[in-house]
Amino acid sequence: MLTLRLTPYTSAGWVYQDARYTTADHTGEITPYSHPMLEHLAVTDGTRTLLVTRERVAGRPVSEPQPRAVDPATYDRARAAALIWPTDFVLVETAPNRPVRVTTGAARTSPLYLAHHGGVLHGSWDMGDLRPFATGLSSREAARLLIYRPRYGTETLFKGIRRLTERATASFGGDLHLHYPEPALHRFPRPLADGADVLAAFTEAIDNALDLRPFDTGSTVFHLTGGFDSGTIATRAAQRFPGRLDTAALLVTGAGRSQQIRRRKEMLTRLPFGQHDHLIDCRTSPPLHPACARVQGQLISPYEEPLHLPFARLAALLADHGTRTVVTGLGGDEMVALSPHESTAAALANAHITEKLPWLGPNARTALDYSDDAIAPPAQVNSMTLLSLETTAPPLLRAGIWPLHPFTDPAMIRLGEELPIHWREFKALQCRQLTSLGLSSDVTHPVERESFVWLVQHSLTTYGIPLLNGMLAEGSPLIDAGLVDPDGLRRTLDEITGQPYDEEFHAKLLQVIDLHLAATAFLP
Repeated sequence: MLTLRLTPYTSAGWVYQDARYTTADHTGEITPYSHPMLEHLAVTDGTRTLLVTRERVAGRPVSEPQPRAVDPATYDRARAAALIWPTDFVLVETAPNRPVRVTTGAARTSPLYLAHHGGVLHGSWDMGDLRPFATGLSSREAARLLIYRPRYGTETLFKGIRRLTERATASFGGDLHLHYPEPALHRFPRPLADGADVLAAFTEAIDNALDLRPFDTGSTVFHLTGGFDSGTIATRAAQRFPGRLDTAALLVTGAGRSQQIRRRKEMLTRLPFGQHDHLIDCRTSPPLHPACARVQGQLISPYEEPLHLPFARLAALLADHGTRTVVTGLGGDEMVALSPHESTAAALANAHITEKLPWLGPNARTALDYSDDAIAPPAQVNSMTLLSLETTAPPLLRAGIWPLHPFTDPAMIRLGEELPIHWREFKALQCRQLTSLGLSSDVTHPVERESFVWLVQHSLTTYGIPLLNGMLAEGSPLIDAGLVDPDGLRRTLDEITGQPYDEEFHAKLLQVIDLHLAATAFLP
């Protein structure tokens, strides 16, 4: 959403010029991400200055970016209003002889990473901008990522680079202090009222989430993967804006490919979508291919999309066709997810995961005992969704595209939390919504698994094994830090060439490769 360079205890006089804010003495600079879905503004009472970058809200004029002088009482009201803005925002506060403060909203559409050196705070949505401040690897965070058990918090893979989480505040006066907010309150499932129309409530929630932001139908594309989540959002939008909304997707490989093509064709035919359907075929854009920016050693964050090449190519394709906004189905899984009290399947699946990963190094195994320490409190948006948004945003932002995620709307989240289990289990809500459109059982009850698992298998066995062998031969920061056991990794590589591929086990090598490539690119 922005990049920043802030020096506390210096000039608080800000000016707006050349699409950025700077202080008179040039010790501070804030560059908002330039996009028609965003706006920025600043107010000052002569002592304090408030600078805000945020998503626009429909029905309101675009804010003027030039700093506006107000009295202290008006400043206080402006600050209070900025903190309850209904969409994503980043708020910066400066004053002479005081630490600078940076606060984020609850809907973290894009990440904000922070680092400091020499009394200056640096921040960016692109972790690559902060490479000079990466000083080493965090064992605890690396362990979480290596076993596919991420946790949402201020820690990142790299010491020296922190994440500013949702509703959190960074205070910087020479040292960086990150303050978590109070836990967000959530609701519980409850019985439906007599005559309750769940699908009508769901449709209304989708409409309200879409209507909150002023997206331009002519430059907005909806993900239509064939899955239930993007399907429910995109089909409802097509009903409301007939013939005006184009679509996009990655075509999977493997057993579900023909089914995905068939199901998407039915949705595109039965609903009034636009003329253009933008596709990237994963068969010709596999992850870990030599053309991938991550493999080429570019500064790609370890939190960006693991299947980086096909997603980056899709973003580039959309940008080439004038797309400025993409609407996704991210958050749909979590909206209807069962609580740990309702299902223990996930916990059981991960109960002995470390025993299945012989490449996990001794320091990583030790760090796992503390993997839940220092994580963020419960957020309004599910923490796994927040991490997914962080994964999705950078490739899109580099292409000039802003993402929208209707399932992260507060009303949508509340609806999911209150639904009885029979409306959430097996995505019954989304399934029934698509059924109500008259779509066939091929769409509403697919038989084949539409997944990237076959793509990951192909990429690992074709491109991944040589990369891992190179890691063993040339060394890796992960091995040096005791996070990856080279002997265990070598045994696994010997097995994978002579034994059947084990999806649950071998697919996790993709994370080893991604973390190795990130560590090699970021660390000196």
